[in-house]
Amino acid sequence: MNPIMAIKVNGRAANAPVVQEILTKYGCNIKTRVGFHEANEDHCSMDGVLLLQLFGDPQEIEAMFNELDKLEGVIPKFVEF
Repeated sequence: MNPIMAIKVNGRAANAPVVQEILTKYGCNIKTRVGFHEANEDHCSMDGVLLLQLFGDPQEIEAMFNELDKLEGVIPKFVEF
């Protein structure tokens, strides 16, 4: 089974570029990526959640997790069923 990682990104305006850089670095380990943030006509949330379906070398996946985990305002978690 492919691991699933959920990433909570607080302060999207400040953190999204750095998170995107890390995800691009490990892009060959990302099979599916889905992002959510609250938005309507009057409001766009500064927080968001990404869901990643991962595959490949477990050490590379762990390295991506560790890089994300070092960022203030970014909370990665593995989802297991």
